[in-house]
Amino acid sequence: MRLTIRKQVVALLASLVLIVLATNNASTASLALPNPVLVLIGQEPFQTGGKQWIRYRYAVENFEAYPNELFAAAPELPPCGKNTKAARTWVDLYDQRGKRLNGFCALGRHNDLNQIWFAMESDVVPPSWIYVEMTDRKTNTKYKSNLTETTP
Repeated sequence: MRLTIRKQVVALLASLVLIVLATNNASTASLALPNPVLVLIGQEPFQTGGKQWIRYRYAVENFEAYPNELFAAAPELPPCGKNTKAARTWVDLYDQRGKRLNGFCALGRHNDLNQIWFAMESDVVPPSWIYVEMTDRKTNTKYKSNLTETTP
């Protein structure tokens, strides 16, 4: 009879351990994140190198949906040029055909998604539409935005 009680106690303890482990894994599982919602903030003329340029400024409307940990320095991942502490998530802007216009590999927090841009010489016609792609290099997950215009 003692052996049966002992077996029941061991089985009960084993079950409790499994429940705790399952609950712990569920709480740390990554949540599904939405695709970014890209919006045009405006255009900004500037001059550099003796040339006239236009900076096309954008924001990610739902930036708060992305935890700041996505933008933490990730020295364990490959560098961005000479930057060995590049962010975990890189952000790239593309035209509607997929041509890369600019990229950001060192954004430090989700608020920085409201300061992304690309520039073109002022006499060059910009693409009609662009989108942004965020790449979480730790999980190899990509988040692609909507297409948005380059003119207000």
